[in-house]
Amino acid sequence: MNLPLYKKIEEDLLKKIKSGVYVENDLIPTELELAEEYDVSRPTVRQAVQTLVDAGYLEKRKKRGTIVKRPKIQQEFTKVIENFDSEMNRKGLVAKTKVIAFRKDTANEEVSENLELAEGEEIYKLIRLRYAGEKPTVLVTTYIPASLFEDFSTVDFSTQLLYKTFEQKGYPVKTVSRRLDVIQADDTASDLLDVEVGAPLFYFHTRGFSHDKLPVEYSISKYRGDINSFVFEIKESE
Repeated sequence: MNLPLYKKIEEDLLKKIKSGVYVENDLIPTELELAEEYDVSRPTVRQAVQTLVDAGYLEKRKKRGTIVKRPKIQQEFTKVIENFDSEMNRKGLVAKTKVIAFRKDTANEEVSENLELAEGEEIYKLIRLRYAGEKPTVLVTTYIPASLFEDFSTVDFSTQLLYKTFEQKGYPVKTVSRRLDVIQADDTASDLLDVEVGAPLFYFHTRGFSHDKLPVEYSISKYRGDINSFVFEIKESE
């Protein structure tokens, strides 16, 4: 079956983006230049370019032209329980974790409520900066009941997976609940995530439950809005 002209142009432009002929932040040729190059009309070129804009590979900038963008990372943890490393690896990206802080602390009102602990009870506080490739992608602060995991202090979470460690300690995460807000980056998030102060961030509150709905994790995660998108699966109510 013969492909429409715009589809052939779209595929050729995408091939050039993926092979590095056009790299991130490069201007691609104008509609007129592309029309001459492919010997087609400008509306045909416009359709091909718009398809790549919609897919996140290109971005139209006023008074500048059309630039190459890095496509957003399509996060699917909203519909499955999957660790960050596995999801990034499945998408062809190298995951890396930097531990910002890991210490024992005491539960404040918010943490005690979400972990179903007494206020002031001992917890672990783990702050991690997660990378997809070379870009910082998400800043995660996780609170864990110290009473369930007495020897957690010896675990190196720059290399060890949190959910895998839960499983090894006898408390696998069976269900999670998540709430999504959108916030603006403060000074700390701006510095760690390499975004402007005030840039939009996806802000997830996550509770992880083991057997018998026992809370083992309360996490707050700040995802960069410019390189992440999220997939939600919604089913018809019965």
